[in-house]
Amino acid sequence: ILDGLDGRVARLTKTTSKFGVEFDSLADLVAFGVAPAILFYLTIGKTFGRFGALIAAMFVVFGAIRLARFNVTTGTYEPNVFIGLPIPSAAIVSVLWVGIYIDYTFLEGFEWCLMLLEATLAALMVSNIRYPSFKKINLKQTHVIRILVALVVAFSILYLYPFESATLVMSVYMLYGIVRATIMFSKNSKKKESE
Repeated sequence: ILDGLDGRVARLTKTTSKFGVEFDSLADLVAFGVAPAILFYLTIGKTFGRFGALIAAMFVVFGAIRLARFNVTTGTYEPNVFIGLPIPSAAIVSVLWVGIYIDYTFLEGFEWCLMLLEATLAALMVSNIRYPSFKKINLKQTHVIRILVALVVAFSILYLYPFESATLVMSVYMLYGIVRATIMFSKNSKKKESE
């Protein structure tokens, strides 16, 4: 939430600067790259030795690349999408699944699945897969009532089952980009075959 607000506050107060952009990226790298990677390594990665350390390091390095690419390409593509999984989303998915692993026993013995998830999150950050950005939601459209009802239902579920529902929502967001990219790829390849 605070990561989303800092840029808006800077723009509203007209205090944006090149230094602020770079410092924000450094803060994002520590908060959304280093911290989740350390949590992942200390919980799951260390059982895999050097391979676990490599996956955790890959998450940090690819997160840094993602942030650098975002800074360079901001304003060059449509504002309602992100190119690649945003680092805050990747961090949230990683931390939530580590929390599920700690709280529930059904993942014991499936640590390799979480290693695969962490590697996938790292790869998605530097991919060209498009993810929706909710920065430019137009509340003046006719769908306001539907959006409000959906938000009330979503927040009710989050209130009742905060950890589990947040994990589900963020995992669906991550998978949405992959599914959308797969559908678009198959449509494009069918078009090329028909030409």
